[in-house]
Amino acid sequence: MKIISYKICNRRTGFSLAEVLVALTIGAMVLVAVLSIYSRVETSAAAITRKLDSSRLPSEVLQRIVEDLDRTAAPGVDTKVTIENKFENGFSTARLTVLKTIYNNKNEKQTFEKIVWQANYDNDANGLVLYRSHSGIALEDKLLDEKKEDWERELFVPICAGVTFFKIQVPTDEAPLDNWTSDSLPRGIVVTISFAGPFKTLDGSLDVPESEKIVRHITVDKTGAVKFTFAKKEDGNKPGNVGQEPNQSK
Repeated sequence: MKIISYKICNRRTGFSLAEVLVALTIGAMVLVAVLSIYSRVETSAAAITRKLDSSRLPSEVLQRIVEDLDRTAAPGVDTKVTIENKFENGFSTARLTVLKTIYNNKNEKQTFEKIVWQANYDNDANGLVLYRSHSGIALEDKLLDEKKEDWERELFVPICAGVTFFKIQVPTDEAPLDNWTSDSLPRGIVVTISFAGPFKTLDGSLDVPESEKIVRHITVDKTGAVKFTFAKKEDGNKPGNVGQEPNQSK
């Protein structure tokens, strides 16, 4: 009787060192590519967020100044607006004061409302901090203001930090004025603010690019008559006057 023996070969179930190294290399390349894409997306999102925040904050600040100036003309109230511009540690800064006075029963002049906007240099912020102060007998928040002591109503409340340019001017026909101390109200003011990185000018002061400045034109004296200027109608036969009718000679 013939005996047949079978030799059973054990089949290999693992991976070789070369296969493991190839898999790790491919996985690392995929991981690096994913992280690189994620980093670029995160950087773009952060840039968009900063852009939105940089435009939103100045708009909110300017709108608050508009609201303070919107109540300047009131019956029985004398209003005076004072503007001062200067340089502090190289930064352009300004101070706006809106003072409203009335006469009481004893015919004595009394401060009805005083609002001050000003920017001052702060060493910790390495820039300007914008402050606002409100005082007088006119209460903004009756619940909170009634509980304040007299000295607390004169405090300057910080609105925002990181300001690199703050300027307030009075526009005129010739050149804008950096200072206004007249008893009469200016027809309007121009407020410019920026949070962009400053650069040093030739005279040693600091400035920001014009494209990074947020400008708001605000009407102050709404009681004056508005002057209109009509442009002369040019001859329609001249080249370049498209859409205009030519002058008819009778």
